[in-house]
Amino acid sequence: MKKFAIVIHGGSGAISDVALYQESLGRVIEEVSKLAKEGESALNLVTKAVVLLENDPLYNAGRGSVLNTEGFVECDASIMNGINIEAGAVAGVSGIKNPVLLARKVMEKSSHVMLIGKGAEGFALDNGIETESLEYFVTEARKKQLEQAKESDNITLDHNEVTEKKLGTVGAVAIDSDGNIAAATSTGGLVNKKFGRVGDSPIIGAGVYAENELCGVSATGYGEQFIRTTLAKHMAEWMRYHEGSAQAGAEEGINFLVKKVNGLGGVILVDSDYKIGVAHSTPMILAASKTWDTEMKLYC
Repeated sequence: MKKFAIVIHGGSGAISDVALYQESLGRVIEEVSKLAKEGESALNLVTKAVVLLENDPLYNAGRGSVLNTEGFVECDASIMNGINIEAGAVAGVSGIKNPVLLARKVMEKSSHVMLIGKGAEGFALDNGIETESLEYFVTEARKKQLEQAKESDNITLDHNEVTEKKLGTVGAVAIDSDGNIAAATSTGGLVNKKFGRVGDSPIIGAGVYAENELCGVSATGYGEQFIRTTLAKHMAEWMRYHEGSAQAGAEEGINFLVKKVNGLGGVILVDSDYKIGVAHSTPMILAASKTWDTEMKLYC
């Protein structure tokens, strides 16, 4: 059997109705694992996983993303190839059905790493990326959530404990049968966000990182804290200079986040030995994993 390891997340925080997410995460991990068993590349595995999560309105990414202060969706996404540390990212885009596909297109078809806003949307149209009407992304749950945030003038995580729905950023990390690692992250950001705010999800080294010799990382939580600590890169460098396990690397990342900025969030990690690490400083993380020689594992 071809070796592989994959771990996905759907956010972290104070989360209710966990069974809904367990079913969704399990379905995604099993579908992607089938591709992994057939020898699909890590890059294609994380792309597929994040597309499936973006299409599920349970999560704060793609369809079902949180609403900004003006009542519409702005998405951020990134992807990184551990073979050559090439990366692509987009920020503040609207109307893009699957932002992770646009991020990958930026990586593969442009000379840039990040495109933002209207420029990124124009690049999407030029390169055949599927779009949807703005109404496609807006759910009744998100409308209610924005109303609650506006009433208290809060800018919050989508899974903050005061909100009725506890949902989250999505991400995936995988290593394939050739030992190649890839990582991807996608989000709608914070509820009621203003001023064109961008978090860590599209920032290489903050919300995502992949390097074959080390590991792949995807993060979720308060983006500003992950940007200030360049947490994904910090975790990769810890793996470079320590002989600890993947789980130790994930726990180191969260410990560093808490120590430096009292940070809230979670991380997933896959290392070059096909080992998986999952850690969080919030009450819970929505995550699932599977390897070539283990059954699916849920972390929620």
